[in-house]
Amino acid sequence: MTGARYPRDLRGYGRNPPHPQWPGDARVAVQFVVNFEEGGENNILHGDPASEAFLSDVLGAQPWPGQRHANIESMFEYGSRAGFWRLWRMFGERKWPTTVFGVATALKRNPEIVAAMKESGWDIASHSLKWIEHKDMTEAQERAEIAESIRVHIEATGSRPLGWYTGRSSINTNRLLMEEGGFLYLCDSYADDLPYWIKGTGGKQLVIPYTLDANDMRFINPQGFAEGEQFFTYLKDAFDVLYVEGETAPKMMSVGLHCRLAGRPGRAAGLIRFLDYIGKHERVWVPTRLQIAQHWHDKHAHLATDAFEIG
Repeated sequence: MTGARYPRDLRGYGRNPPHPQWPGDARVAVQFVVNFEEGGENNILHGDPASEAFLSDVLGAQPWPGQRHANIESMFEYGSRAGFWRLWRMFGERKWPTTVFGVATALKRNPEIVAAMKESGWDIASHSLKWIEHKDMTEAQERAEIAESIRVHIEATGSRPLGWYTGRSSINTNRLLMEEGGFLYLCDSYADDLPYWIKGTGGKQLVIPYTLDANDMRFINPQGFAEGEQFFTYLKDAFDVLYVEGETAPKMMSVGLHCRLAGRPGRAAGLIRFLDYIGKHERVWVPTRLQIAQHWHDKHAHLATDAFEIG
């Protein structure tokens, strides 16, 4: 088709993706994300217009304008009171670090949890200021949200976030983050099995794609996982395919977790099986997203020359 430039990259790496040269000649880099949103979700206590209605065990929940939702609030509280600590112990026992997508206001309200993340060497990326939709924000509002998120994140953790994932993003989010600068990696993409570069007015930027399929959010979505065994089976199948491909073309596998979802015992059981399963394989690297970003900046900066320019 002719005419105006199409503002999407549908080609990517094409038939010959780059060899990532993972440390230890790994066939797969399996990267776990713990989303920490508890205390940063929609709530009139936080100045939001309605209660939270997304990613809880109240299936089909709707926002309650001007009201608090006691059941949903307590489910989020489970995430910080119990679920986080279950996940933290599971990864700590294996000495595997994770990346945290941390909502800044949630981190600020949970200093003991932040201390535990730092104690374990977890990479704490920003998950924005609050866990709310960005799609209806003006560019000025979203810029202010980004700036305030960085400020509160520094207060809560003692350092600036080097990674970012909004999740409930707008079409402008990545561009605005690039204009803000200072990020080694962005994650608001699901477009590939490998990191890739983009470029804009702020220069080059690394994107490390995330996942919504190998993600515990499917426990509370239609046609999702009904039990821990289904979660394990899906993760195992994804890993097995990537492990075979990794003999000649290694890739990255992302696994998304939430403290109030995978932190529940029946769901944690499937995750434990998967951790034990990959632990029996050789040539598997379990890094943080920051470690992947540092590796890509070091080994594959030259790929930025052909980066797609976002509008």
